[in-house]
Formats: sequence, C-alpha cells, structure tokens
Amino acid sequence: MVESSNNVKGIIAKRVAREMNDGDVINLGIGIPTLVPNYLPKDVNVILQSENGFIGLGPLSEVDPDLVNAGGQPTGINPGGAFFDSLFSFQLIRGGHVDVTVLGGLEVDACGNLANWVIPGKMVAGMGGAMDLVTGAKKVIVAMEHCSKKGSSKILEECRLPLTGKGVVDLIVTELAVFSVTDEGLVLEEIQEGVNLETVLDKTEAKFKIR
Repeated sequence: MVESSNNVKGIIAKRVAREMNDGDVINLGIGIPTLVPNYLPKDVNVILQSENGFIGLGPLSEVDPDLVNAGGQPTGINPGGAFFDSLFSFQLIRGGHVDVTVLGGLEVDACGNLANWVIPGKMVAGMGGAMDLVTGAKKVIVAMEHCSKKGSSKILEECRLPLTGKGVVDLIVTELAVFSVTDEGLVLEEIQEGVNLETVLDKTEAKFKIR
C-alpha cells in the first residue's frame, strides 16, 4: 500500500513533535516542519519564532490575514507574542537563543551535513535563514521524506548538492525511520510503525549502526 503524501508528512511531523520540550523556543522551516505544532502533546507549550520578525506564532488554523510566517503562509500570533525587525530576529538565532530548529532537506549525509537550499540550474528565491539557523540553534532536526520523487535515497554517504551547513544535523526523521548523527556516523534509533529493517536498509544509501 502506498502512503498518501499528506499521511507521510503527518507521520514525520508527529514523530518530530515528540522531540519538543515544554518551554522550547523553536523555529520551523517551510513544508513538513510547519505541521509539527499540530501534534504537540497538550502538556507541552512551545514558543515559535519566525525569522521574518516575530515570536509567539499561533496555530495555522487560527490565522490573521495580515500576518505571514517566514514561508509566506498566513499565520496568527499568541497572546504575549512580539514583533521586531530582521536584525533582532537574527540576533536571536545567531546568539544561540533558539532551542530547536526543524528544517526540510534535499540531502543529508553520514557526517551530519545538510543540503536544502538550492538545486543547481533551478530557480531559487534565496537561501532564507537556513544557514544561520543550522549554525545558531542548539538542536537541528531534519524532517523530510526518505527518498526523492525519483525514488533515490536522500540519506547519503556524502551530500552532492551545495551545503547549507557542515556537520550541523543532530536528528533525521523520515516516514521510515529516525536516525541520530554521532561522531561515529549515523545511528538508527527507531523504525516507524509498519516499516521493517530491510526497507530502511534498501532505501538508505548511507551506512548506519543500529541502536
């Protein structure tokens, strides 16, 4: 049975949500990461920061038509939230005040390198804040589908696309598995429900250890 795209994204976002702790300041990238707040436990309250200039983002289900997040999606703001300019926003990021950033990925490799901002020869709007986030955040989680649309693995021995950051990834979450990045390479921490080890081995180019 082939999982629908929405279901795959939900599986990934739900697992990422388990990594969040009460009181964390979190920056969410576009795409799958924006779904993470939908799956947070009721006893976990986090503070969402957006690099386009505010902190305290509200749920995507309660939007203000005059507000958008860094990905251009209409969003809301919770009571106690604050607006500021981009300079202050990036001071928060570069100053190490973001506990967790969750980003999508085009490629991740066994050394924790991340490529997620450009495919050579294709148009790109800009690198956004990804390079600052992977350097400044205390924990970097990559939330992405395990394989590309063409079926090739996105978890590689070595990234082939231009890097966003070198050795910056702490955790990789896909619809098939969860990997931690250690000094000794990738470690398979979990296999998603309904998935077997043979599938993970077949779909992962990079070598990994099993916890």
